Amino acid sequence: MSDSEEHHFESKADAGASKTYPQQAGTIRKNGFIVIKGRPCKVVEVSTSKTGKHGHAKCHFVAIDIFNGKKLEDIVPSSHNCDVPHVNRTEYQLIDISEDGFVSLLTSDGNTKDDLRLPTDETLLGQIKEGFDGGKDLVVTVQSAMGEEQICALKDVGPK
Repeated sequence: MSDSEEHHFESKADAGASKTYPQQAGTIRKNGFIVIKGRPCKVVEVSTSKTGKHGHAKCHFVAIDIFNGKKLEDIVPSSHNCDVPHVNRTEYQLIDISEDGFVSLLTSDGNTKDDLRLPTDETLLGQIKEGFDGGKDLVVTVQSAMGEEQICALKDVGPK
């Protein structure tokens, strides 16, 4: 092989290794995050039960899916590891709302992001449409975890 040959590798597959990290169940607290049934969730309640002579303490987690709002529960021995999702929140300026429900967002490096739908939450959806129709300058917060993204908050930064 000579130096003049160029090789281009395009990664189409995702190993998925960076979507979560392990954390001991006994160290996960309320308002933390956890993966239950393959879904990223925010913990709303944790109770730890002590078991018999040779048993392990168990953690009972009650959590809400961060994307669809469904309540999920799981019981894990406190010494075992649980998957915890990497949850990121990014702010983007809202540029446009298309007819089919997609939004056009301005990223910090000046590019546009056009692959997000309007949120399903009725109050947030109403606030976004009302502010946009009123000609206000809006900044939306996009929460992402495990390959999913969704608008989760809105900030009004004044008129355009």
